[in-house]
Amino acid sequence: MAELLEVKGEIRFKIQAYQKAARAVAEHPRPLTGIHEEGGLSALMEISGIGEGLGKKIGELITTGRCAAYEKLKAELPPGIPELLEVPNLGPRTALSLAKNLGIKGVTDLEKAIKTGAIRGLPRMGVKLEEKLLRGIALWRQGRERMPLGLALPRAQEMVAALLSLPGTKRAEYAGSLRRMCETVGDLDFLVSPKSAGDAPGILKAFVSLPGIAEIVAHGDTKASVRFKDGFEADLRVVDDDAYGAALHYFTGSKTHNILIRELGVRKGLKISEYGIFRRGKRVGGRKEEEVFRAVGLPFIPPELREGAGEIEAAAGNSLPRLVTEDSLKGDLHVHSSYSDGTAGLEELARAAKKMGYEYLAVSDHGRSLKIARGLSVTELRKKNREIDRVNRLLSGFRLLKAAEVDILEDGSLDYPDDVLAGLDVVIVSVHTRFNLDSAAQTRRITKALAHRHAMILGHPTGRLFGQREPCAVDLDAVIRAARDHGKALELNGQPDRLDLSSGPLRRARELGVPVTINSDAHTLEQLAGYRRFGVGTARRGWLEPRDVLNTLPLGQLLKRLHR
Repeated sequence: MAELLEVKGEIRFKIQAYQKAARAVAEHPRPLTGIHEEGGLSALMEISGIGEGLGKKIGELITTGRCAAYEKLKAELPPGIPELLEVPNLGPRTALSLAKNLGIKGVTDLEKAIKTGAIRGLPRMGVKLEEKLLRGIALWRQGRERMPLGLALPRAQEMVAALLSLPGTKRAEYAGSLRRMCETVGDLDFLVSPKSAGDAPGILKAFVSLPGIAEIVAHGDTKASVRFKDGFEADLRVVDDDAYGAALHYFTGSKTHNILIRELGVRKGLKISEYGIFRRGKRVGGRKEEEVFRAVGLPFIPPELREGAGEIEAAAGNSLPRLVTEDSLKGDLHVHSSYSDGTAGLEELARAAKKMGYEYLAVSDHGRSLKIARGLSVTELRKKNREIDRVNRLLSGFRLLKAAEVDILEDGSLDYPDDVLAGLDVVIVSVHTRFNLDSAAQTRRITKALAHRHAMILGHPTGRLFGQREPCAVDLDAVIRAARDHGKALELNGQPDRLDLSSGPLRRARELGVPVTINSDAHTLEQLAGYRRFGVGTARRGWLEPRDVLNTLPLGQLLKRLHR
């Protein structure tokens, strides 16, 4: 609705109200359907950014599947506008111009118009815009084909809870790439063992009756597949409890990892499959997942490592990493408050972080050049720092850290003067503009910023947003080496639409001894706790141990490391 109102040319504050609410909904750790079922309108209104009017619209959407105000707004505009607005790099005014002047009604029409050169005849549209729009269409398709981890995990957890609540269920878990904490997921895989064979039909029937299902793709005696209204699919397999561990291992994957395990089994005279561990046709194990690894002489390999990328060799050599966990973290070094584009105040954030068991929290609001995110002037930053001092006097055993997420300008300089940066506990430097620089220029820009004496952590190093923005063109290996040479850290940004860095660069950083910080980049209280699991899951995929992560350090050691 925010985008449609922008197309119509509505007043700015009205558009911003919808944008704020949309962000609150998208970033909330729980689906709002459950919140509405539990507490109705009043529960929705407890979410920052959602007032009575918007709460009613959300409730209407949840209960009826429609929103009358949205339908009315759509009817006032050319058809196809909502779909066009989903395409990255395509703004509201351009979408309206394309719809009005060329009759474009969706992405397929847009792609045809680009390929035939039709859009070049419109004002301010040329070859460069065509190239941007084609990249945007590719990103749009990618986003529709795979579900981001941040959407997949909460949905899967709710479905597992529903399966476990059935009287005939003994065990239930999600598997597949989701259990390996992959950044995006093609579909959802579930595994259930029934209490008795007679319970299987009821479990399968309940599965195909879950809310939000558009189509039952398959429904057999031991397996069912469904397609949800948003296009994603889920598969359920009901397996004998004696084979549950072997099946969980098999359906977690990856394919390469499974092949390597099966080959090890063959050398020991075993056949390992989703049905169990067999010797000469007799099942000799498979009830527990650990039995699969024990059978081939290996210690348990955590799901996040099962990519066939050296984990088998590491396990055989007793050199698997002791992976970082959520409990390893002693604080978060990148959150935003209501001073910039966050929704919570400093004291709220401090109390929430302390309740999570953290020792410290760095409130890293945006620097002054990022106007779109209400970046702080020097005066505002100093005012915020005085309030941090006040909050710290209130709380014992916990400390708010004075911090900023400082923009890396196009020439590689930082957007606060040195005397301001020198007074901060934590300085994160990030790229927020000019993502389209070529690789050489972008690499020079970032490595110059890392050489700055007050820079400490490079925030979201590639700038990617799943389904919205590609990683910027940058020599990431050169950036990692620059971080090593200048004694700086790299951020693993736990926002589920970023998860930046990914596992490959994290392993390279670990190899070069470059420390990482696992941060939520939270803009709400809910994200502070909700995004930790995504960051830690990605860190585990990158083989990171607590010693590789700066914010596993106690406060004193952390500050000493950052300021050395």
